[in-house]
Amino acid sequence: MGQFDKLFTIFRSVKENENSFEQEKAMRTGRTPVICILISTLLTCTAVVQGENLLRNPSFERARNDRPLGWTNTTWAGQAEFAVDDSGRTGRCVRISSENGADAAWSQTVSIPPFARLRLSGWVKTENLRTTSGRGVQLNVHGIDEAVTSALTVGSNDWIKLETEFQVAGQDSVQINCLFGGWGQAAGTAWFDDIVLEVLEEIRPESRTVAKTITLDPTPEREPISELIYGQFIEHLGRCIYGGIWAEMLEDRKFYYTVPASGQIWGRTGAGARVLRDSPWKVIGSTDAIQMNTEDPLSGDHEPRITVSGQPTGIYQDELGVLAGKDYVGRIVLRGDSSAGPIRVSLVWGDGQADRQTVTIRRFGRNFRTYDLKYTAGAETDDARLEIVGSGNGSFIVGAVSLMPADNINGFRRDTLALMKELNSPLYRWPGGNFVSGYDWRDGLGERDRRPTRTNPAWTGIETNDVGMHEFIELCRLLDAEPLITVNTGFGDAYSAAAQVEYTNGAPNTPMGRQRADNGHRQPFNVKYWCVGNEMWGNWQLGYMRLEHYVLKHNWVEEMMRKVDPDIVTIASGDLGGGWSEGMLRHCHDHMDHIAEHFYCQTRPDLTAHVRQVPNRIKEKADAHRRYREQLPMLQGKDIRIAMTEWNYWYGPHVFGELGTRYFMKDALGIAAGLHEYFRQSDMFHSAFYAQTVNVIGCIKTTKTAAEFDATAYPLVLYRREFGTRPLTVTGWDEKLDVAAALSEDGKTLTVGFVNATWDTYNVTLNPGGLRLNGKASGWMVQHDNPMAHNDPGQEPVIQIESLEPTDLTNTVSIKPLSITVYKVSLR
Repeated sequence: MGQFDKLFTIFRSVKENENSFEQEKAMRTGRTPVICILISTLLTCTAVVQGENLLRNPSFERARNDRPLGWTNTTWAGQAEFAVDDSGRTGRCVRISSENGADAAWSQTVSIPPFARLRLSGWVKTENLRTTSGRGVQLNVHGIDEAVTSALTVGSNDWIKLETEFQVAGQDSVQINCLFGGWGQAAGTAWFDDIVLEVLEEIRPESRTVAKTITLDPTPEREPISELIYGQFIEHLGRCIYGGIWAEMLEDRKFYYTVPASGQIWGRTGAGARVLRDSPWKVIGSTDAIQMNTEDPLSGDHEPRITVSGQPTGIYQDELGVLAGKDYVGRIVLRGDSSAGPIRVSLVWGDGQADRQTVTIRRFGRNFRTYDLKYTAGAETDDARLEIVGSGNGSFIVGAVSLMPADNINGFRRDTLALMKELNSPLYRWPGGNFVSGYDWRDGLGERDRRPTRTNPAWTGIETNDVGMHEFIELCRLLDAEPLITVNTGFGDAYSAAAQVEYTNGAPNTPMGRQRADNGHRQPFNVKYWCVGNEMWGNWQLGYMRLEHYVLKHNWVEEMMRKVDPDIVTIASGDLGGGWSEGMLRHCHDHMDHIAEHFYCQTRPDLTAHVRQVPNRIKEKADAHRRYREQLPMLQGKDIRIAMTEWNYWYGPHVFGELGTRYFMKDALGIAAGLHEYFRQSDMFHSAFYAQTVNVIGCIKTTKTAAEFDATAYPLVLYRREFGTRPLTVTGWDEKLDVAAALSEDGKTLTVGFVNATWDTYNVTLNPGGLRLNGKASGWMVQHDNPMAHNDPGQEPVIQIESLEPTDLTNTVSIKPLSITVYKVSLR
């Protein structure tokens, strides 16, 4: 079975097994790009007209609670009203209306054949339509620029048919939008009916065989590749720390929200991420028995007081993930009337009497006391619950609760930690990111159960402060990595930043060093690397100010930090846009060692173009900073290099929590090509930090009970593990077949990397440029025929690093389509 046939078989299987409308899950909402890859190689077409409408409920006849089954509604801007209407062409239709303007849509995500030309059509009617800033009323395929119909822009129009044709390759789904506004806003009313998505042609990509000669030049000696380009970034955002790296299973374990919830516990972001909105704790017994105590709470402003009157009364949290036979440990901190007991704290995994284990607490008093919890789950489920129940007469107060898998390593998830160790990153940046501009690092000190819970200052949800300075340093110790800390130059100031440096690096007899010792770590942490602020050029940043003001603040903060420890390495907040980096270099060159740059890439319709975004952005940054060195006199004699403190792709639905985008084989190709560009620009880059490590645009993804590498992790693992550090000049490569080479530090080994961003097979003749190869090369490959292939935690990975048979590099070497290949050979 060929590449195309396998992909089309998968599509047919998906279509045949789709559930009925009543059983379908609600589609993810959000204006998130959908991927299209147009073939850049030769195509062979078969004129197979499918005739089948791929959409579910295309005429909106099936509805529940005034919502059409299979469709979701989203408002990206303004205010819109959505409804199912009986005034359709043949029955029901859907309606969008807005009095003052909106950018909104009815949307459906649907499976499609992976290589095809398709037609989208449908009927539209308008009344008193006017466009303010948008295109009008139309149909489109999200993320495919050419897949958009003409638009109705003004007035009242009877039913009119709109249609567009478009092409995809290697893509398994698209999002169809019945669009009102579109890249701006519209006002008035629009109706949509009889939407059709049909296949016009199936397209078979033809993989050619292309001959290529690659020449290596070991002279002149170039700047070594810094190992710090394999850095990683973790932020207090979404499920990166909590729900990803940290092992805590409970949400809001210190009762930031009032119990029980007054509204919806969980909400959805515009991109489909499920996020906590209110208390996840629910009531057993009467809700009148639960009041929030504000007198001397353990942490924060309040905690639940539970009054018991002879009947089992308490609180519980569900949706916990447990595995059969796995041990779980935790603690509960409580106080109250001894007559309210006994208090039973139970882990429950089913409905039967035997589907639980209970820890019974019989003795407690008016002062908080901590009690240990230990359980072994009897079944696997994602809907276990922890119950806290009293059955006497009186009241008791719960200050904090914690539950973790017993195999956690100092509070960190064992499965995630194992993958992070395999990444082997030498340097981790923390705690942000936008988060840091509203973060008080002191909140993360002291006894965890007493640390305050805050609203996340930059993102959704809450920040429990369970992971603070000490936990981050411990994580770096476990990973054998250096820490890099970003200080708050948004709402923060120089005195707080200097105190933070003293806390980490000061002797035990300094004021902050003494506080560190009191918190359990007498010896200094000796943190060498520091980012002075994050993205301070962005007006979304808390504490944003214009460049001419910020340079003063930066110099003040950095100077105060360096007074505490003159040996720290500081990284200024930079960005090419708007002249910010240039301004920082002009005015702050004596108050930085290096300067930060960031970039993120969206999806692109062509495979090669999608991949080339990453190396092109890296080269753009390097070229600009080379010009600064030439043009700015104050940089003469200085070696201020770029720290690419955030780089990655960022697009698509948020499957793994807030910003939890999924990555595909085509993204792995781009990350590998990006590494190649860092190697070429080794004289300009001090460091680079893949953003981020876990779940949040992450190379590791987790569920409640499993963790797995996403596609983009594999080039990071492979090149970090196998690639050399002394880059060679390489000629003969191009944007379709990117090639990089380097010697090992001792010069005894040659490594060569290939990134094939096409459907073609390359037969490569390697000219080693005078290097004498000794025997056959070891080889490794990351490859998949489908550019949209991806891994999911808890399932067998479809993308992995594959070991190759020993290869003679003096012969022609075959490089497979859509592949990342690294060879390593000894030299004479």
